[in-house]
Amino acid sequence: MAIEVKVPVLPESVSDATIASWHKKAGDAVKRDENLVDLETDKVVLEVPSPVDGVLKEIKFESGATVTSQQVLAVIEEGAAAASPAPAVGGDVKKEATKAATTATDSGAAPIVPKAEAQSTAAKPAAAGVDQLPPGARFTAAKDGIDPSQVEGTGRRGAVTKEDIVNYASGKTGGGAAGARPEERVAMTRMRARIAERLMQSKNSIAMLTSFNEVNLGKVMAMRKELGESFEKANGIKLGFMSFFAKAAANALQRHPVVNASVDGNDIVYHGYADISIAVSTDKGLVTPVLRNVERMSFADVEAQIAEYAKKARDGKIGLEDLQGGTFTITNGGTFGSLLSTPIVNPPQSAILGMHAIKERAIVEKGQVVAAPMMYIALSYDHRIIDGKDAVLFLVDIKNQLENPHRMLLGM
Repeated sequence: MAIEVKVPVLPESVSDATIASWHKKAGDAVKRDENLVDLETDKVVLEVPSPVDGVLKEIKFESGATVTSQQVLAVIEEGAAAASPAPAVGGDVKKEATKAATTATDSGAAPIVPKAEAQSTAAKPAAAGVDQLPPGARFTAAKDGIDPSQVEGTGRRGAVTKEDIVNYASGKTGGGAAGARPEERVAMTRMRARIAERLMQSKNSIAMLTSFNEVNLGKVMAMRKELGESFEKANGIKLGFMSFFAKAAANALQRHPVVNASVDGNDIVYHGYADISIAVSTDKGLVTPVLRNVERMSFADVEAQIAEYAKKARDGKIGLEDLQGGTFTITNGGTFGSLLSTPIVNPPQSAILGMHAIKERAIVEKGQVVAAPMMYIALSYDHRIIDGKDAVLFLVDIKNQLENPHRMLLGM
């Protein structure tokens, strides 16, 4: 029975998707729930699993094609067993060529290769291994520390010669040799292009300003050291830094609602809840899954939700529903070693809090110079609706909570 594999229903905010890569080809056996193809949208990469066990009979769109909701991507023959690998375009010609080549080889003659196949072979010679090189080329490659598979051969049927190795080492050919100046042009992924578009939108449409403060995280670190083991035993999750910042931000947003607001035309929309986007870096780009109603969440709830999003990000499983909404964003450049930065507001939000690296620095405390674990924090905000005073008071609120973490437990 033929089963159609369709593009999942996309949200209203996503009009189409691009086929990033197929993990199967026509003729391959597939298992139920096995990922067949990755679809890239402006916001996230979606996996399309096989609905049944069977054989992938037909692929309707190749990689790079644009598709929309419910379009048929492929056809699976349910319950069928995979035959020998399906030939690509022009497969009959290649099959006959293979048969002729095998017959000729068995008889001791040189294999006969059709013109089209010969052109393909010449265009893409097999990578040369060390054992396949002539003795002179092998010695030169070993002496100069050259990987033969990186050298384009000019010998018979693409064989790598000693001269090829010498030219590669002297920089007369490309591919990373001494003196080479390689370049590579790669098209942006849809997600990267969308990130670029939104950053430019933020830059061009928001009167953005950034204010800074610094926080002594000594008491937070002491609390984590004192209660971390008990917290993990009780909740099955480690007590990290992000839960402190998320809860401090949620509390401060309740006290400074304009920082949690957004601009809609000539209106200001005030949100009575703290849906905090947490910036997560992935191989595909930056995504911002949302912690919803953080003002109602416990520390354990925050840590568990962050851990779940981190796993989804690693596995490429973050869904569009995880990214929708958000009234405020927290980003942590400190995980990569950033000491100070000016984060960019994520429209239609009006503010973003930047965390940075924790560095032990000398500070004056009660008249004494002491070493303390300090972090610079930054608030970038839309100056159209958030005044400098509001931004500074918001940062001071965050600072006071983190330097006195018991205040958060009392909702102060």
